Amino acid sequence: MGRGDTETRRRCDLWQECYRTYIHAYRGTEAGCGFDLSPSQIGRGPGGRSYNQFSKERKNHFMGEKNYLIDMDGVLVSGRQPIPGAAEFLQRLKDRDIKHLVLTNNPMYTPGDLSHRLRTMGLEVPAKHIFTSAMATALFLQSQKPLGKAFVIGESGLTTAIHSVDYVITDINPDYVVLGETMSYNLEMITKAIRLVSEGAHFIATNPDPAGPGEGGLVPACGAMAALVETASGYSPFFVGKPNPLMMRSALNFLNVHSEDTIMIGDRMDTDIVGGVEAGMETILVLTGVTNRENVKRFPYQPTRIAESVAEIELEEEAS
Repeated sequence: MGRGDTETRRRCDLWQECYRTYIHAYRGTEAGCGFDLSPSQIGRGPGGRSYNQFSKERKNHFMGEKNYLIDMDGVLVSGRQPIPGAAEFLQRLKDRDIKHLVLTNNPMYTPGDLSHRLRTMGLEVPAKHIFTSAMATALFLQSQKPLGKAFVIGESGLTTAIHSVDYVITDINPDYVVLGETMSYNLEMITKAIRLVSEGAHFIATNPDPAGPGEGGLVPACGAMAALVETASGYSPFFVGKPNPLMMRSALNFLNVHSEDTIMIGDRMDTDIVGGVEAGMETILVLTGVTNRENVKRFPYQPTRIAESVAEIELEEEAS
């Protein structure tokens, strides 16, 4: 055998070893399921199927196992009115026993409060299917410093969540200052927050939204108040809510699902979609909120799909 033949055989052996490694690493249990690595079968999957066919079958297998994170405002409701088709979409999720959570950056209300609010609009969403930025904030505090203390500015949705992780709410040497949203911001409370942050308390805010809808028009929201505290104290807050992918990860953990098997549905490119992208999820942008098709083109990241509303979203199980 000449030098050229020896080199060819060496490369062939090396290639087959690399291929075996690929099979073992990326095809999981199929590596031990009788793969034939002879030249006639190289590039083919189990049973002699092509990998295009095999990949399609695997995709079809996982179709129907998708879970959904669904933004509330602009996706299911608009103000005090339900989005047309939202009730039917929620019913389809329920009928197929598909895991899902309704997400909101609004930390003021408990899941029970929000469930009642949605029910008055004709939308059936049990409290166990609702996840708020207040809940994400509480879980973050628990993971950072269990059994800690916090000075909290917010309504019952935030204080209930903080108490649920065995935190003490106090203004005496708190570990954290937690800023949420409230019906009316109190200057005395804001001043106390500024002083506590300046003295060393860690500054946490539930969400970066600068304004929100109120009776008669826009009202300042958490982001605006956080900017005030930051400017006065010199310390920036850590925002837990969207678009921080931590909010998405917390929701995934709460639902006990994986990002690869979950789709984020939202109406905002700068919160819902970017948060979903950064958390490794597929995303669907609906056009019933603040975003139109022309706006989408301006963003460097894009949703997986765009739908006019949730009414036209075909569940993965239905598409299989």
